[in-house]
Amino acid sequence: MKVLLVGVGGVGEAIAVIAKSQPWVEKVVLSDYNRERLKEVQAKLKDDKRFPTERVDADQKDMIIALAKKHQVDLIMNACDPSFNVPIFDAAFEYGCNYMDMAMTLSEPHPTDPFNHCGVKLGDYQFERAEKWEKKGLLAFLGMGVEPGMADIFARYAQDFLFDEIEEVGVRDGANLEVRGYEFAPNFSIWTTIEECLNPPVVWEKDKGWFTTQPFSEPEIFEFPEGIGKVECVNVEHEEVLLVPRWVKCKRVTFKYGLGDQFINVLKTLKMLGLDNKEEIQVKEVRVAPRDVVAACLPDPAHLGDRMFGKTCAGTWVKGVKDGKPRQVYLYQVADNEECMRTLGCQAVVAQTAFNPVIAWDLLEHGVWKAKGVLGPEAFDPKPFVDKMAAYGFPYKIREEI
Repeated sequence: MKVLLVGVGGVGEAIAVIAKSQPWVEKVVLSDYNRERLKEVQAKLKDDKRFPTERVDADQKDMIIALAKKHQVDLIMNACDPSFNVPIFDAAFEYGCNYMDMAMTLSEPHPTDPFNHCGVKLGDYQFERAEKWEKKGLLAFLGMGVEPGMADIFARYAQDFLFDEIEEVGVRDGANLEVRGYEFAPNFSIWTTIEECLNPPVVWEKDKGWFTTQPFSEPEIFEFPEGIGKVECVNVEHEEVLLVPRWVKCKRVTFKYGLGDQFINVLKTLKMLGLDNKEEIQVKEVRVAPRDVVAACLPDPAHLGDRMFGKTCAGTWVKGVKDGKPRQVYLYQVADNEECMRTLGCQAVVAQTAFNPVIAWDLLEHGVWKAKGVLGPEAFDPKPFVDKMAAYGFPYKIREEI
């Protein structure tokens, strides 16, 4: 398989590191806007032939198409912030290869009632083009990271193997990670975090369809495994809520994130000051997006690994009925930062995200998963994926809740 990897931030680097050990990966073209970052990641991989570098502006569709043609790639892997999804997605279609991302095209709030009704939903742009992709015989694989991605596969696994009837699917994410030496240092892209946390969260119910709520709504205490403990989780806009109901029969779907009071207060302050704005404004003689300024002021998550301590947990809580009896389970994966740094040289959050697309590449390359059109992770047989997780160093577990 030959892949054009667009974006070599923390997750992009981790994808390349994990892919390096797989002999069926013929080439991964590292492409990014930042030449110094390209050199840094390529030097870490120590394999210039399999991991060549190319500078790219991810907002320029024609540049992406030109690189795909130059290297004759089979798949374009989008590892950029989702603001770049449209040109990368369209480039793969025009060039004529498969596409994969870890977050879908962006939403737009309802113009008059944003906290009750959906406007443009996450992924709408992509799903509206599903028929064209299918007719062309190409696959656009959406949301194949950890959340979305692994969490969605867990939902499909629960439907196929653990339940006769599902009442609710709730993705729950929490951690006890700390970054020492910084007063505030997010361990994932702050651009993406602002987007998903400050937008109106989406909930799906069988009788109502998709609807929105206030940011940080429905707080609940969820107890995470392996020493992480009890964490308050709140509603956040996330792709799973838009994906799971398309393929998993259930009555309700939610996504809740353990953010913590400090993080929520920082996000609220950014919103109050207008620093969450992703549109460019005039500042003296330059135009700049306030959100990009915030991101530039904070440490790069890709370089925080040696200052991070603790674990992060991603998982899917499912409630329903099995053999006539009520059942609740939590399917989860826990990544320990110390272990990820020791084995991969990448911090836990990006490593936990990155192993999932590589397993998906593996299953596509070897014909285990076959499909065309615009699809999410739930559209595929989940068992081959979960069976490979341990071999890739990220085993999953199931905890019975009752």
